[in-house]
Amino acid sequence: MEFDYCCCHAAFALKDAGYEAIMVNCNPETVSTDYDTSDRLYFEPLTDEDVLEILTKEQEAGTLKGVIVQLGGQTPLKLADALEKAGIPILGTAPDMIDLAEDRDRFQKLLHKLDLVQPNNGIAYSVEQARLVATEIGFPLVVRPSYVLGGRAMQIIRDEANLSNYLLGTVPELVPEDIKARYPNDKTGQINTLLGTNPLLFDTYLTNAIEVDVDCLCDGESVNVTGIMEHIEEAGIHSGDSACSLPVHTLSAEMVDRLEVQTIALARALNVGGLMNVQYAIKDDVIYVLEVNPRASRTVPFVAKTVGSPIAKVATRVMTGEKLADAFAAYGEVPNHRTLTHIAVKEAVFPFAKFPGVDTLLGPEMRSTGEVMGLDRDYALAFAKAQLGASNDLPRSGTVFVSVRDEDKPRVIEAIRILVDNGFKVMATSGTADFLKDKGFEVERVNKVMEGRPHIEDAIRNRQVQLVINTTEGAKTISDSKSLRRAALMQKVPYFTTMAGSLSTAQAIAALKAGNLEVHPLQSYFPTA
Repeated sequence: MEFDYCCCHAAFALKDAGYEAIMVNCNPETVSTDYDTSDRLYFEPLTDEDVLEILTKEQEAGTLKGVIVQLGGQTPLKLADALEKAGIPILGTAPDMIDLAEDRDRFQKLLHKLDLVQPNNGIAYSVEQARLVATEIGFPLVVRPSYVLGGRAMQIIRDEANLSNYLLGTVPELVPEDIKARYPNDKTGQINTLLGTNPLLFDTYLTNAIEVDVDCLCDGESVNVTGIMEHIEEAGIHSGDSACSLPVHTLSAEMVDRLEVQTIALARALNVGGLMNVQYAIKDDVIYVLEVNPRASRTVPFVAKTVGSPIAKVATRVMTGEKLADAFAAYGEVPNHRTLTHIAVKEAVFPFAKFPGVDTLLGPEMRSTGEVMGLDRDYALAFAKAQLGASNDLPRSGTVFVSVRDEDKPRVIEAIRILVDNGFKVMATSGTADFLKDKGFEVERVNKVMEGRPHIEDAIRNRQVQLVINTTEGAKTISDSKSLRRAALMQKVPYFTTMAGSLSTAQAIAALKAGNLEVHPLQSYFPTA
């Protein structure tokens, strides 16, 4: 949906600017393939051969201003090299700059030049090299193949056994079929990873860091930082799966200033023409650059609707050569995320209920299939509305079940205190129960599944539990608690697997119990729109 949104707005903006807008797409499930979206639609495969043939035909009919490849995700970006070699003008950010942001070595040099920080990292082109890099960086770490979208095959690795399982189990899925055919007897997936075609990227995993998404527009000189989104889940959950708020709800004004300065420096260094998205992690007051995407990101529609500005249209006008100020002027005022009087919370929607046996635990590989948005002038109410939109019906009373890993026990206290103050009872497994009792809470102890019946799954199925807070660590505990999460899903009991999400949930329930939930027309948030 996000890239379809960008492509449609690009077509509308081109027509506004007096150009013929030509769409090439072969996905029937998109609005961009409606006949009235663009002046001309080619329903053809997005391959080098097909697209070049189309462009040759178009050039026979008139002047081709250029091609936009930055608004449709990874597929059109892969066409950029062939188009450039064929002499086709590519509008906006140069393909070389997009590649620079994806190429680990080149990107690292750029960050050093700008004096920006990134997590300790390494790159590996073989299984043997991967083991050496992992040893050098230390556990826990995050590993992913380069040049992929959606966090595909991305994992948090916590120990040597976890690493071996990843290298010998996950990597073969990424090996091209022609490579596999040359090594029919290789059952381990070593094949030197992908023989250098898709090297593995390793980064230190920043435990309990705050992740931030920043979207900006740039014309090569002027930069507008359009939105800074603070993730509600900690770093390590894929950005497409994490709930987030715009504007930020816990970061200081000074931290927002620092994020803006770093984003502007990156946009200018990459000579961005159009949109750019940057993902940061903040830990111990240090800002780490995780990833830079000098193209449209999945956050664009959310940011555009929150700040009340059609930023995909503005980006398109910039790509055609207009200055940023002129492009904004064509569509109203320049947005300022700092002056918003409302707050928007994005929540991801997951398809777990449709897939029996799948685990609902979130991680660095994207699993959501949609997203919703809650708008209010209060953070807790905006979060509550987002949960309602995602069909997570938050309870107003009942029992909360709590089972969290040791490092999260101190962090869960505030959420439990809010829930208890609002009339909730507490149920917990032995370790968490002992901890909460020491802190003065009344807690009903319940067995883990392995400890015998009646256990927590029985309590969930018997509707004795209305809310679940559960965090796990390590392969065994994750496996042992999978059935618990599945039971909660099937009984439609809201469950939260991060501390930040649990606290926001407790605050939202308190706000709902106070009776403050109201529906407001969109015009009340955007009176000048």
